[in-house]
Amino acid sequence: MPPRKPESAPQFWSNVSELLESQPDFLSVTYGAAGQDRSTARHVVRQLVRDTPIQPIAHMTCVQASRDEVVSVVSDYLESGVRTFLALRGDPPANDPTWRPASDGVASATELVNLIRTLEQHRNVVQPGAALRAAFKPLTIAVATFPSGNPEVGTTPEQEIERLLLKQVAGADFAITQLFFEAEDYMSFTEKARAYGVTIPIVAGILVPTDPRRLARVAKLTKVLAPERLVQDLSQASDEADLYYRGLDHGATLAREILDSGAPGIHFYTFNKARPALDLLERLPELTPSN
Repeated sequence: MPPRKPESAPQFWSNVSELLESQPDFLSVTYGAAGQDRSTARHVVRQLVRDTPIQPIAHMTCVQASRDEVVSVVSDYLESGVRTFLALRGDPPANDPTWRPASDGVASATELVNLIRTLEQHRNVVQPGAALRAAFKPLTIAVATFPSGNPEVGTTPEQEIERLLLKQVAGADFAITQLFFEAEDYMSFTEKARAYGVTIPIVAGILVPTDPRRLARVAKLTKVLAPERLVQDLSQASDEADLYYRGLDHGATLAREILDSGAPGIHFYTFNKARPALDLLERLPELTPSN
């Protein structure tokens, strides 16, 4: 998440440097959740494109924005060298139950995927150099999916699979799941998705549960609740170190189960704290750079 205050920037970039040492396939950068300021996200993504060897995934949302505004931001990202997007509708503004998408806006992630593809095609037609660069670095679009359904809007896993199919048809290249805590949720969802015709990779989203306060915050934001067995185990920790390693054990067990089930990779929700994800990677030697 881009730093919200200038004084937070040094710690933010320190975390980025630590994560880069693990040679990840990508770093994803959030973008103006619930309509908050988005300029910092754009600055961070541009700096990652310019100064690091790792491909940033630029989150792109369309809530509280006209179509012209979305076109402007996507075009700016493309001109900055961004080659991977995470296309999201985004969260509605907080405390506004009457909110509806703007009539002149982009109403869904599927529409956003279509729009990004269209802008890329137009850019390649009018800029021959862009077409050449696109041949070397094809545009990649990720989308979100919810293996247990999306509690925010009341969808079932089956409805989420239908939505994922539409995103795939629109041009999505892979999906990243909302965080989950039970391996069976991911495995069951993926099995059903394949049966329905979803062929794109489905990357598993994991939060290493080392911080009960973060779990509570995530539950409030996403309505995704940690299982009672996890909460109880963490509550029995004798001190901060014991709490940390209990959470790391749970995260490593979950990661191992989903990788063994055939997951193509893991997206760690770090919340700007690199150490839990990096410590978990040490328990998964097949994901470390030396391998």
